[in-house]
Amino acid sequence: MPIPHKYLPNTSYLPYLAIALVGLVWGSNFIFMKLAASHINPMQIVLVRVLFGFLPIALFAASQKVLKFSDLKHVPHFIVMGLLATVIYYFGFAKGTSLLSSGIAGAISGAIPLFTLCTALFALKEEKVTLGKLCGAMLGFIGVVVLARPFNAQLASATGAIYMVLGSISVGVSFVYAKRFITPLKLSALALTTYQLGAGLIILCFTTDFEGIGNIANDTNVLLTTFIGLGLFGTGIAYLCYYFIIEKLGALVASSVTYIPPVVALAIGAVIVGENIEVRDYAATGLILLAVTIISISNKREAAR
Repeated sequence: MPIPHKYLPNTSYLPYLAIALVGLVWGSNFIFMKLAASHINPMQIVLVRVLFGFLPIALFAASQKVLKFSDLKHVPHFIVMGLLATVIYYFGFAKGTSLLSSGIAGAISGAIPLFTLCTALFALKEEKVTLGKLCGAMLGFIGVVVLARPFNAQLASATGAIYMVLGSISVGVSFVYAKRFITPLKLSALALTTYQLGAGLIILCFTTDFEGIGNIANDTNVLLTTFIGLGLFGTGIAYLCYYFIIEKLGALVASSVTYIPPVVALAIGAVIVGENIEVRDYAATGLILLAVTIISISNKREAAR
């Protein structure tokens, strides 16, 4: 006998709880990368992150039976996505975070949609230039420049920001590449991410210098936060939650999760770690979030026409 609907638990809040969880996890990734950078180099951080992110994704994908041998004919595309959306993207963020405070690095990461837009405008004919998009892009870039402090005597700030921008551009290019070459393949998002992380992991195994990677075991707290926080939760479980959000609420609502990590990263850096974050940093972060909001509204209006 089926259970009456009124006695079933209400799970409608779960997608929104997942949004909060993903935002919190992705926002905390920067302090985990900062801690790991004191023991191992950025490329090693990326290797550990991808390895422990790939494992739960691959297991879940296998349980859902979305992986097929026939997909092997698309390996060149998976390699490109592995480079753009995994290796270069994560390396840029790991290297940038090692040179910046975790809060500032997280704040700059909020500009990913800006670089995605710029790449799309140049590479996709169907992407139209509008006043809203141009204004949003300009405001966002001003925010990034303020956070980067290019005229500061400390070269590390500007260099770190450049690496963060490199990572942002790489993932932005990956979105455009996926739209042009991957979307027509009709692969599930779960399968694609498994192939992408798997390809990235193979690339990293051949390009990473393993010397000194065992140093991370000297600090148990850093070891656990890197393996569990950055890898298992920050990459693997976060991606699974993200796909759950897309399935339940759609891609447009899911994209709103990008507003949370910069705020979380700043809060962790200022309140928990005690990093020196100035008023202009908060203002610049607000400017980036405003820019992303303007671009998002412009895209919604365009899609509604």
